[in-house]
Amino acid sequence: MTNKPTATSFSELPLAPAVLANLDRLGYVAMTPIQAMSLPVALAGHDLIAQAKTGSGKTAAFSLALLARLDARRYAVQAMVLCPTRELADQVTQEIRRLARAEENIKVLTLCGGTPMAPQTASLEHGAHIVVGTPGRIMDHLERGTLGLDALNTLVLDEADRMLDMGFYDDIAKVASQCPKERQTLLFSATYPEGIAKLSQRFLRNPKEVRLEERHDDTKIRQRFYEVTEDERLHAVGLLLNHYRPVSTLAFCNTKQQCRDLLDVLRAQGFHALALHGELDQRERDQVLIQFANRSCSVLVATDVAARGLDVAQLEAVINVDVTPDPQVHVHRIGRTGRADQEGWALSLASMNEMGRVGGIEQAQKRDVEWHPLAELEAPDTAPLRPPMETLQILGGRKEKIRPGDVLGALTGEAGFSGAQIGKINVTEFSTYVAVERSIAREAVRKLSAGKVKGKKVKVRLMDDWH
Repeated sequence: MTNKPTATSFSELPLAPAVLANLDRLGYVAMTPIQAMSLPVALAGHDLIAQAKTGSGKTAAFSLALLARLDARRYAVQAMVLCPTRELADQVTQEIRRLARAEENIKVLTLCGGTPMAPQTASLEHGAHIVVGTPGRIMDHLERGTLGLDALNTLVLDEADRMLDMGFYDDIAKVASQCPKERQTLLFSATYPEGIAKLSQRFLRNPKEVRLEERHDDTKIRQRFYEVTEDERLHAVGLLLNHYRPVSTLAFCNTKQQCRDLLDVLRAQGFHALALHGELDQRERDQVLIQFANRSCSVLVATDVAARGLDVAQLEAVINVDVTPDPQVHVHRIGRTGRADQEGWALSLASMNEMGRVGGIEQAQKRDVEWHPLAELEAPDTAPLRPPMETLQILGGRKEKIRPGDVLGALTGEAGFSGAQIGKINVTEFSTYVAVERSIAREAVRKLSAGKVKGKKVKVRLMDDWH
């Protein structure tokens, strides 16, 4: 794993003089950290897994690498970039075109859902050097035989974590398996959910990893304890939520009954809360987890047993409604926040008769906990805490051969929404769940119901309407 940049100026890289002159004209002087770490590796021909966010300069990093391997005289697709949304694909295409100005007539084609197939097919017939697109639409072209990958030498997976969020694992796997074995694969991702490891094991060959140095994890979880009386406890959870305003919170209770009571209190206070407990069947459990992970539910109330194996990428806060008797369980609970490059709050409520347990936690962590008075929690005079997304349920899933790309295409095509307004897409056997920004939720239901997904009419509803 590389964490230190080896070069800082583009002129130190093995790039053609014309390319360097073009970079100069475009105002590229010094490399960004991700470019300095990934370009030497990529230009040397290695497969690569790079941790990089939008705005870090990653597009230029993979574009320069794929352009270096390109033969402009050969009219065949030699590089392909997979992106989660049409907007990102358009941005990437523009950047590749700017960087390709050093060469004569390099043709870059964007292939995304939500736009008609015919013009794309015609453009492919005329030949292209590089294609940039969303996994669903590229799959469609491969299935129809309109896109040939025999000459491909570079495959780029851009914002791989976001593509996995949107349910594209199977499509990516199919596309990658149709690429020549002797290719270079470059994977860029801001976070490392488990799907990334699965992808890289299947489709990358001895990849080099580059990650920007992160601060040490301990500093990312900020812990605070609040002393409460028993009758203040459940009400205090609402105070914490309104004061800290986390987007997603996992609230731990020691018993199932406490979970039920807290759920009632939170809902009465106007929070979008759901509970995970042993009485849920698998389908109900899936629906709860989907809504929590896609950010259309603010608070998930759970016992330790119910939360086993739960992995949510962005968790802004964990609230310990009761103090657990086992200090190791406490450490495990709070370790779920502050993942990747996010910071997280770990907020605990403790009554006088739980002070012995708090002492056990202090011993286990080898430091005193930080106490704050409940009185300092002031709710801002703003609107109640609302999740940013809402979940639409479409009746029809894998059984009906619905793929995430079909849903994304329907929403960004005829319905006219932008990919940025659409969150995670989960396809289960009989249903498809898609998170959309709260502001467009009702309109999205209307437009999807009036339109078609995969050429068929579909039934759509908002999950929230059933509470």
